[in-house]
Amino acid sequence: MVFLAFGLVYLFWGSTYLGIDIAVQSIPPALMCGLRFSVAGVVMLAVCAATGRRILYSPRQIALAAVVGLLLLMGGNLTLSYAELSVSSGLAALIIAITPLWFLVLDSLLLGDHHISGRGKAGLALGIVGLFILFWPELQAGTIGHREFWSSLSLLGGSFSWALGSVLSKRWQSGIDVFSATGWQVTAAGAGNLLFALLNGDLPRATWTVHGLSAVLYLVVCGSWIGYTAYIWLLEHVPTSKVSTYAYVNPVVAVFLGWLILHERVDRFILAGSAVVVLSVILVTSAKVKEKTVTEEMPAVEAAGD
Repeated sequence: MVFLAFGLVYLFWGSTYLGIDIAVQSIPPALMCGLRFSVAGVVMLAVCAATGRRILYSPRQIALAAVVGLLLLMGGNLTLSYAELSVSSGLAALIIAITPLWFLVLDSLLLGDHHISGRGKAGLALGIVGLFILFWPELQAGTIGHREFWSSLSLLGGSFSWALGSVLSKRWQSGIDVFSATGWQVTAAGAGNLLFALLNGDLPRATWTVHGLSAVLYLVVCGSWIGYTAYIWLLEHVPTSKVSTYAYVNPVVAVFLGWLILHERVDRFILAGSAVVVLSVILVTSAKVKEKTVTEEMPAVEAAGD
C-alpha cells in the first residue's frame, strides 16, 4: 500500500501542473480551484458515508481539518494556480521542489521535533543556490518581468503553507478517519476558494471551454480523489521527510510534460538548477536528525479527538 500510494502521488501530482496550466487559461484560478475542490470534497464525503465511514465529528475536529485544507489547498494550491498564469508549469514545479526544506524547518524549529544537522543546513543553503541558477539567465539579462518575479516569489510562500498544513495534518488528525478528514479538508478548501472567487469577481470572466473543463475534471479525479487522498494516507503512515520525496519526481514529470505538450523552454540553466535543487532536497531529507530530549520538547499539540 505504501509503494502504491507513493506511485500515485509521484505520477498524478507531477501531471497536475500541466492540468492547472491548461485550466487557468480559460477559468480564473480561484474559481477553478473552488469548482475542483468543492466537487471533489462533497463526493469524497458522500462516498465515505455510503461505505459506512463516520463523517460527523465534533466541531473542533472538523475545524482543524478545515484549517489544514485551507493551508494545503488554498494557501498552497491556489497560489500555484495564480503563479502559473505567468510562470511555466515546469519552472513552477522546480520552485515547489523546495517544499521538503520547509518540512525540515517546521519539524525542527517550529514544532520542536528535531535538531537540524550540518548536512541539513548545507542542503538548505544549496536549495537557495539552485533557485538562483534557475533564474540566472533572466536576472543577468534583466528580462524577468515584475509579474513573473512576484509569481515565483509567491510559490515560496505557497510551498511553506503546504508544508505547514502537512505537518499540522499529521499532528491534528488523531481520532478521525483519514479519508473522512480528507473529505472535510477538500470541502473546506473548495468553499474558501469559491468565496474568494466570488469576492474577486471571477465568475463573469470565466470562459467555459472543453479544454478548460476537461482539465478541471482531470484535476478532480487524478489530482484530488486519487493523488491527494494517497498523500494524506501517506502522512498517517510514513514520516513527513519520506512523504516529501514526491518533490524529487514531480518536477521531472512536470518539466517533461510541459516540454512535450505545451512546448515550454528547457535549457541548460533549468537542467542545472533543477539538479541542484533536487540534490539539496536529497541532502536535507537524508540527513540524520537528532531527536530532542523529553525536557527539550515542546508540548505536543492536543490530539483532535481529545
